[in-house]
Amino acid sequence: MTDSAADATVTLERRGHVLLMGLNRPEKRNAFNGELLIELGRAYETLEQDEDLRCGVLFAHGEHFTGGLDLAEVGPALTEGNLSYPDDARDPWRNDGKLWTTPVIAVTQGWCMTLGIELLLAADIRIASADTRFAQLEIQRGIYPFGGATFRLPREAGWGNAMRWLLTGEEYDAQEAYRIGLVQEVTKPGMQLERAIEIAEAIATRSAPLGVRTTLESAHRALAEGDAAAVARLTPDMVALLQTADGAEGMMSFIERRPAEFTGR
Repeated sequence: MTDSAADATVTLERRGHVLLMGLNRPEKRNAFNGELLIELGRAYETLEQDEDLRCGVLFAHGEHFTGGLDLAEVGPALTEGNLSYPDDARDPWRNDGKLWTTPVIAVTQGWCMTLGIELLLAADIRIASADTRFAQLEIQRGIYPFGGATFRLPREAGWGNAMRWLLTGEEYDAQEAYRIGLVQEVTKPGMQLERAIEIAEAIATRSAPLGVRTTLESAHRALAEGDAAAVARLTPDMVALLQTADGAEGMMSFIERRPAEFTGR
């Protein structure tokens, strides 16, 4: 089912419990203007609020994932510090302090520049086409990465690997992105979205929805509040899960040696 028109800046398509979210300014290399920023934020809010959705896939229409920020359109608001989201939208870079419980798989091809890399870093699983070219160019424009790369890339890639690319703004390829942990898989060109959907459907159909949400919530809690905060919730959250219908189904399926049929309750 398609939820938005093909000419929207972000297309939405439901495939069962999976929401496909497509950046749709291919004529501008999917550079982010104000409308694209807000519409992607609304897509992420839909993904978090709709209980029937169990996984999201972020991809891009056209040859490139994104050329980054459209400074010609967004530059004045950025200079004044006025980039913000309405109440019905979330920060897709997950820097708004809100609780995140629905996994996102990000898919990239062609150019993946600046804020595009940071979108990947804010996602939970990242897939790249072998033809992807990455660059964190901000340092060459007199600014710096402000979507999360300064703290997420060192955590994912290690300090030296992160600084190698953050401080030079130089371009690197998909194999280097895989080596440093920015992406988890590299596919043949044209196969990246199919692979992401395959993983998303595995999460949405074979994993217990409440277990997925609790797992992601626990991981985000540890990042935001520290390990001790996550540890304090381990046993209470496990007890709560075991008392759900899915928890009972999981136990029974193990005893009966059959696949579980989860309902999200």
